[in-house]
Formats: sequence, C-alpha cells, structure tokens
Amino acid sequence: MNRQIILPSEERASPTSNHQPWIVWFDKIQLNDVPLVGGKNASLGEMIQNLSAQGVKVPNGFAITAFAYRQFITTAGLEQKLHNIFANLDAHNIDAVSRQSNLAQALILEASFPTELEDAIRGAYRQLCARYNDDVDVAVRSSATAEDLPDASFAGQQESYLNVRGEEALLESCQKCFASLFTARAVSYRQVKGFDHLAVDLSIGVQKMVRSDLACSGVMFSIDPETGFRDAVLISAAYGLGENVVQGTVNPDEYVVFKPTLSQGFHAILRKRLGSKQQKLVYDSSNAKPTKNEIVPMGARQRFALDEGEILQLARWACTIENTIAKPIKLTPQWTLSGLRTV
Repeated sequence: MNRQIILPSEERASPTSNHQPWIVWFDKIQLNDVPLVGGKNASLGEMIQNLSAQGVKVPNGFAITAFAYRQFITTAGLEQKLHNIFANLDAHNIDAVSRQSNLAQALILEASFPTELEDAIRGAYRQLCARYNDDVDVAVRSSATAEDLPDASFAGQQESYLNVRGEEALLESCQKCFASLFTARAVSYRQVKGFDHLAVDLSIGVQKMVRSDLACSGVMFSIDPETGFRDAVLISAAYGLGENVVQGTVNPDEYVVFKPTLSQGFHAILRKRLGSKQQKLVYDSSNAKPTKNEIVPMGARQRFALDEGEILQLARWACTIENTIAKPIKLTPQWTLSGLRTV
C-alpha cells in the first residue's frame, strides 16, 4: 500500500454592493489579505499560490471573510446587544465571564445568516463538491483577524470542526465558529488585554480534508521553536487526525532533520524519538459526532508513524516553504500542519 503526503492547508465570490466579497478562494488569497481573511487563511492562500508549482500539496478551499462576519452581526442587529453584554465586565470574575459568554454565543447561534451570505457559502461548497466529490468532507476552521499580534496571540482560541459534510452541516459549523469568538476563554483574554470585543472580526476557512485518520498527521517546524536553532526541521507525528497532536492530548513521535546536509542530498535524520501514541482521532460513521477517538493497538504504538522517506520528504517541504515564503517576508518560525493518507 502506497502512502501520499499532503499538507492540509477560483476566484473571489461576486462582491457585495460595498465592494467586499463574502467568499474568497484560497488560491486568490495573499498574506496582505489578513484584515479580510485572518492569519490562518492568508497563510493557506500564500502556500497554495507559491508552493503548488513546487510539488507541495495543499488541498483547496475558500475563506468566508471578516466582512461576511461583520455583515452577519450588523444584519442580525447584534452589535448593540453584544456591547451591552460586555459593558463593565470584570475579567477576574470567572462566573460573570462564563455567564456573559454564554449569552453572547446564544445570540449568535439563534440569529439567521443574511440570505446573500448563506447563498454564497452554499455556492462555494457546491463548487468544492464539483472539484472533489459530492458531499465533500471539509474542515471548518476559525481564522481571527487579530491572530499573532506582537503583544497578543489570539490563535487557538476559536473552534474548528472536522469531517463536516453537506450544506446544512457546513452552515451550522460556520455559525458555531462565529459564536466561538465569544467563548469564556476568548472573552477573558480580550478583556485582560484591553481589546474591544467588537473590534476583533472572524473569518472562516473551509478546506477539503485529508484523510489522515487512515494514517497519521502532525506538526512541523522549520526551526527549533524552543532554542531558535535554524538548521533543524522538527516534526511531530501521531496516528489519526491532527487535532490530538495540536491540542497535546497524545504523546507523538518526534523527528529531527539537519537542513544543511539535507540540502546536499544526504540522509539527514539526526534523531527519532518514539511516542506512546495511545489514541487516534478518526472519522465517525454515526450521525452523533463526525469524529471519535480510538485506542491504537500496541503493535502500532511501538512503530514510528512516519517512515524515513516520508520524514525526509516533509523536511524538504519545510525548507521549500521557509525559502519561498518565510524568509522573503521575514516570518519565523515557519510551521505547517502535515498529513498523510493511504491511497
């Protein structure tokens, strides 16, 4: 059985009367689009535009823009209501933060999307289905416009949904993503940092999923994030979908590759450490939940999730991403989710 490595990562939808699009396809997005699509979506767009021709595989998808979020809030008449909810909130009063967070999320979940936005999301999903397959499985990920600021990091505070299929499930997941801008954690963080809750917008990324639940996934850095050592690629990998690795709920394998000798064509793996990999997140075929955790058999735990050829290929891609995107615009460290699937 062969395994193909794929990194999870058309045109702008018809603009609205205000000359802002509801939807932008990843292959039309660049890093300077962060105010419109958030940091995560901007990075995906930059990767697709610059790396596809170099053999780095990133599944396509589209961003629901921050403008769409703002129009949803305005059209539903939520702006003043949300402002009232958070007026004079004490960030150190845990019960108050939780109570007001629940009120804000309920307002968003009970509101209706503008017809134009709903039509745009349905239309873009149908285009994605035409490209891949009917009821294509997608990841629905939040992409806040205020992620990764010099004095604050909002990354990881909003929700993501995996194995989302069908238009109705997609619309529901998108509304949950919008609501997750007001989780207790996010509200408390903004309050402590002095950010206006209504000044942070949210974009959503909708991307064809990689069936890494059939194999493995992980995280890759083109420098050592702890020491700043620039000559190593660090890869963490475990079985199943990548959320367990990102959230730290499994102990993954770790691999270190030396970039200078890798670029010279040598077998440059410096170190491999076997992780316990006790569980894996996989697709759930039941209607209750789209994903579930399963216990990994002992034999699989005692094997490395990646073989050496896959480790080296991923490391080469890390160097390609760094040299093509990170260095020219002085991004460091450059990291990316990686996925494997059986084909």
